[in-house]
Amino acid sequence: MKLFQCSHCGRPAYFENTHCSHCRTQLGFDPQSLDLLALEVQEDHFVTKNEGQSAFRYCENKKMDGCNWLIPFSASNRFCRACALNRVIPDLANPAYKKRWQTIEIAKHRLIYALLRWNLPFSPRDEATGKGLGFDFKASQNQENVLTGHAFGIITMNIAEADDVERAMAKRQMDEVYRTVLGHFRHEIGHYYWDVLIAESDHLDDFRTLFGDERVSYAAALETHYQNGAPSNWQQNYISSYASSHPWEDWAETWAHYLHLVDTLETAFSFGVTINPKLEDHPAGISTLISEDAYLCSDFSKLLQQWVPLALTLNSLNRSMGLQDSYPFVISPVIAKKLAFVHDLICPGGGRF
Repeated sequence: MKLFQCSHCGRPAYFENTHCSHCRTQLGFDPQSLDLLALEVQEDHFVTKNEGQSAFRYCENKKMDGCNWLIPFSASNRFCRACALNRVIPDLANPAYKKRWQTIEIAKHRLIYALLRWNLPFSPRDEATGKGLGFDFKASQNQENVLTGHAFGIITMNIAEADDVERAMAKRQMDEVYRTVLGHFRHEIGHYYWDVLIAESDHLDDFRTLFGDERVSYAAALETHYQNGAPSNWQQNYISSYASSHPWEDWAETWAHYLHLVDTLETAFSFGVTINPKLEDHPAGISTLISEDAYLCSDFSKLLQQWVPLALTLNSLNRSMGLQDSYPFVISPVIAKKLAFVHDLICPGGGRF
């Protein structure tokens, strides 16, 4: 995520802000320009402060503190490009459900930002044709156990994932080293884009060479994984133990990690991060100058050269705070080739802006 600022006072602002914390100017995110705009009220709409040319209104979910995205005032739709993808949301009259939904929306909006940066194709679900992307956010109740996952363009999330305690319990039960709401979204959207970009495309043979043949039984592969676990040497070929279960999961995990990598590098670039460890004769590969927006970098090897020292730095900072490693994974040469495949697929010449 890039660093935003209030265009009225120039102070830094977060992607989710609805007001500048310094000058209190109203802020809104414009998905067309991919920028956070300072706004002022003008009759029944907002205009960009100090310019007054473009007229906007907020997404309907702003009323529930679930969105700060803008819609052109002349448009007929009530919801922004991110919220228009929602099919099911929990009962917001329940305060606990509302809080979890707000947390989920923050992560989902960050995901959609990345899709817009890549200019990846997506549109709201069309129930008549069965095409498009949709999100169902549900709570397990009345003996119904909601499972987070993807099926035929629909990404379902159990809203318990937005509760820190519930998520920590699931992380321990599943013996995972990393589990976040945003991580779930990045993984599940990987399944969606396998259908959109890989299935029945010219990329399928290359996919099978790297990830394996997805035609093997998915259900049987998962059952074997949960019964026997990952192969003893899985770290050499897979970014996570779960990725070893089936080529589709290997793809989704790799896709998610590529999004982790690019978005974090964009943040580091926005802050002008340079890593030069204070070590005598330090080994090659642990220093870097992050000099280019990762979304615009067409050379994956350059991204990887920057990511390794950045991940080392992030993990070291987390340990200084008594936290777990921010990125507890190792990118082997085989995994690097898989990440490069994702990169070449969605970033042949770089993303938007």
